[in-house]
Amino acid sequence: MKRYKLFINGKWVDASQKETDKIINPFDESTVGVVQKATAKDATKALKAAEKAQVKWRQLPARERAELLRTFTTGIRKNATKLAKLITAEQGKLLKVAHFEVEVTCTFIEYACEWARHMEGDIVPSDNPNEQIWINKVPRGVVVAITAWNFPLALAGRKLGPALITGNTVVMKPTPEAPLSTLALCDIAQKAGIPNGVINMVTGDAAVGKALVESPITKMVTMTGGTPTGQAIFRSAANNLTHVQLELGGKAPCIVFEDADIDQAVAGALHSRFDNCGQVCTCNERMYVHEAIYDKFMRKFLKAVKGLKMGDPSKEDTDIGPKTNLAGIEHLEKLLADSVSKGAKILTGGKRPKGKQFKKGFWFEPTIIANVDQQMPIMHEELFGPVLPVTSFNTYNQAITYANDTEYGLAAMVFTKDMNKIMRLSQDLEFGEIYVNRGHGEQHQGFHNGLKLSGTGGEDGKYGLEQYLEKKTSYIKF
Repeated sequence: MKRYKLFINGKWVDASQKETDKIINPFDESTVGVVQKATAKDATKALKAAEKAQVKWRQLPARERAELLRTFTTGIRKNATKLAKLITAEQGKLLKVAHFEVEVTCTFIEYACEWARHMEGDIVPSDNPNEQIWINKVPRGVVVAITAWNFPLALAGRKLGPALITGNTVVMKPTPEAPLSTLALCDIAQKAGIPNGVINMVTGDAAVGKALVESPITKMVTMTGGTPTGQAIFRSAANNLTHVQLELGGKAPCIVFEDADIDQAVAGALHSRFDNCGQVCTCNERMYVHEAIYDKFMRKFLKAVKGLKMGDPSKEDTDIGPKTNLAGIEHLEKLLADSVSKGAKILTGGKRPKGKQFKKGFWFEPTIIANVDQQMPIMHEELFGPVLPVTSFNTYNQAITYANDTEYGLAAMVFTKDMNKIMRLSQDLEFGEIYVNRGHGEQHQGFHNGLKLSGTGGEDGKYGLEQYLEKKTSYIKF
């Protein structure tokens, strides 16, 4: 068990108070690390270090920043096994998926490096003679990055890459539930030659997060997490009109039309509900299957779900590991009990598993619940776990009405061979990401953007990168 300090200006330093948090392994509830709880004073110290470092960092040519960041990813890969095991220990993720997360962390940063020579401004004509208008893109300054526990390391890479390549410096607040793998990046960054103060990390609760967001030093906040937290950040950032980028909750519908490839839909729906124990913001959270194929689809789907193996996340043949926290299990139990009391039927799963290997840890069986009415809370509240409500529909308009009946608008999945439907769905579905004939999983060159209460600003691709740049306009008379 390791005890972690705060990382500020290239050094590990003690917090200004002695309070600590234990990081619990979801597999067996053992303590895998202890982190210090930073205060507002510590937050200011980190922000000032970042502010000072940003002056020289932004003056480096973007190509030189990219070279340092590529050296950083080389170091991450050298520590891949250690980092993957740390992710599994603190978050409960399957080890094979944790290895994938480490690689994705690197490719997030490397994708950002590809933009080193492509951060282009504009020269546009003026209405006045002998004059040009120059629009330059410049770094915002100090970026506060706040991550979520479902993909703790990858989300750090997703924010560090674009923030740093564009010339900003970062103060990161890793997720309180699983901060250890993210903290491990600090030593790797230092060995890669990234200057002191460019990357800083402070651990703690919402109080230190609030201090980071409210500071006038902070010029941008990028956060991944729950919608209530995102709304609080938006309010806290308002006094300084700080730019805010939020990737928040989701309630993704998965629609299977009567002409769908059923095997393809089963595979996509299975992956998109039970990947990472259902703890993905773009996961299949509610499923609508056309009544003409409902029985056939459900036979195949239930067989696949019942074939999933729960157990030790470090084993290669495990499909479902533990949930990250106990509160998430209690939330699932509450929604399932409410649904059953109103007439829904659990087809498989529905409880905590029994047996010696499940006596400790945070476990819940892969669960399918049918006879679900659209008005039930389980169709509207985010599940974030291995539970899936399924119901049927009979018309295109009914499917669209059901799908859009949510306060969230992050992702949706559709299975159909009908190009006319696909074209209509791209307009009719009120979601920032739409996956057609496959499960969820965005790519770096896309744009990960939530509508409604799923966020603002968006991440990834050229549109996500531009969030980290401010625009300056100069009128040049000659």
